[in-house]
Amino acid sequence: MQELLNHQYIVFQILDEKYALKILDIYEIIKLQKITTVSNTKGFLEGVINLRGKIVPIVNVHKRFGIPSYKISKSTRIVVVKPRDEMIGIIVDGVNQVVKFKDVQPSLDIVSGIEGTYFEGMGVTSEGVVNIMNIDKVLYEE
Repeated sequence: MQELLNHQYIVFQILDEKYALKILDIYEIIKLQKITTVSNTKGFLEGVINLRGKIVPIVNVHKRFGIPSYKISKSTRIVVVKPRDEMIGIIVDGVNQVVKFKDVQPSLDIVSGIEGTYFEGMGVTSEGVVNIMNIDKVLYEE
């Protein structure tokens, strides 16, 4: 857990819950744009976007985690991550802030009804606890 303290994180929302990703995992954050659907893909793949000439697959984390679907608002964003040298966007309900956690605790077995293996730990801030996503497991584990 100590190595997780050495990073800065972007805190974002999915429904009413706050989650975090390491800034190093993030390529950029953009406003929601038109997503082109693609047939015969995994159920949580919403489609693709064209980001300055690059085709970027977009993951709906609501579907991935089996939680109610997002409602598009002014706050809805696509967080573009670049794990394994490929750009992938994830739809989030809002982006809150950049933080460096005071403390990081091990993740629970279940986090807000979501399997705990998708998380690296729980970061502690003055405002409470934020679950730190393991983006590789979210995107690539079956």
